[in-house]
Amino acid sequence: GGGSNNITVTIQEIFDYTQPIGMTIYVGLIIAFTYFYAFIQVNPENMAENLKKQGGYIPGIRPGMATQDYLTSLLYRLTFVGAIFLSVVSILPLFFINLAGLPPSVQIGGTSLLIIVGVALETMKQLEGQLVKRSYKGFMR
Repeated sequence: GGGSNNITVTIQEIFDYTQPIGMTIYVGLIIAFTYFYAFIQVNPENMAENLKKQGGYIPGIRPGMATQDYLTSLLYRLTFVGAIFLSVVSILPLFFINLAGLPPSVQIGGTSLLIIVGVALETMKQLEGQLVKRSYKGFMR
């Protein structure tokens, strides 16, 4: 009875992202999943192969394995910058919530903030596209 409850409480305390250890785990998971997602979306091996098949190349880089290595290196560097950005955006609201001692009813997480901004930007793009389409007269009349 009591032993399993202590384990549950300990696990809950470790993964509580309002605590430093929880924030660290949270950031680590964000970075790990950012790399995971990036390498699923952009496969350097397939990209290098497609470039080679189509006769394309990256100036200064030999086609084939050298291109794949270059693309992998580039993806690692770009993903690192993106992962750090996502981590900062996700962790700053949590940090300030803890600092200000806000009640849970007014808290908003960094990931929620990212979703809200992403949806707002996409909506703006859609509206802009519709307005351009509506104002475009066309060639035939």
